[in-house]
Amino acid sequence: MKFVLLAAALLAVPAMGSAQAPAAAPAAASLTIDSTIESIAANPQGKAILDAQFPGMMAHESYPMFKGMSLKQVQPYSGGRITDEQVAKVAAELAKLK
Repeated sequence: MKFVLLAAALLAVPAMGSAQAPAAAPAAASLTIDSTIESIAANPQGKAILDAQFPGMMAHESYPMFKGMSLKQVQPYSGGRITDEQVAKVAAELAKLK
């Protein structure tokens, strides 16, 4: 039984080691308000959109904690600093990107 578990574990290791390399910055067309803030900010056009609506967001002391979340996910925790109107504007601007 131990041999079977060991064999299964060893077979899994090469699969993990052959994982694809990290993706490059996402294409602008694929960015939406459901994308992570970090993904949007990784694209120069996306970063400009975020900077226009949320000046200083990337410099915020808590950025490392919320960068992996989408605007929609962060909004309830923003204390009203991320409004539905701002999210709609970001969504519209991201949809224009190519």
